[in-house]
Amino acid sequence: MSTRDSSTSRSGRDSGLVFDTLSLGRRPGSMRTVERKVPSPSRIGLDLIAIDEGSEIDLDLRLESVSEGVLVTGSVRVDALGECSRCLESFTEPVDVYLTELFAYPNSVTEQTTEDDEVYRVENDLIDLEPVLVNAVGLELPLQPLCSDDCAGLCPECGIRLAIAESGHRHETMDPRWAGLAAKFGAGSEEPSSQIDSSNNEEK
Repeated sequence: MSTRDSSTSRSGRDSGLVFDTLSLGRRPGSMRTVERKVPSPSRIGLDLIAIDEGSEIDLDLRLESVSEGVLVTGSVRVDALGECSRCLESFTEPVDVYLTELFAYPNSVTEQTTEDDEVYRVENDLIDLEPVLVNAVGLELPLQPLCSDDCAGLCPECGIRLAIAESGHRHETMDPRWAGLAAKFGAGSEEPSSQIDSSNNEEK
């Protein structure tokens, strides 16, 4: 059996990332496709980059009945909002992941021989794709996101983004070991030179 689902199944129990498998049946080979856009039910991702709650998730999936459960395959596309780890600017990055996940039937061999955290399960004829998506997106997103591969970051002296700073932007720095000597002889200041001229005139 193959059906095209753009919003909800005939049972009416499909909602967002939760899918009803009752109409699919348990005959191996039965299949239905799901194409829909749903809002993310929660924030999914890492500290610096994540899918915000409510972001539109584009699903293009196939649900197939196999001997041990329901096999879900297909693509998930969504935009993640991030903060660049170098320049701290916000940016948007498209995320495209391909899913292949088995949801085991109750009392199947797979369900009985695996730990709770090792396989997803069909519960009350429903499968919940949210934890699958959380894991898949978590593996896809970078730990140190960048707005661009060649991001120059921030100026360590004044904090300006180097991408928008003037060409040749830099700051004069002095080795702290010479700071005392420089202060004594007035290096980098016009005031000491005037004081030296005054003292010379007094001596004359």
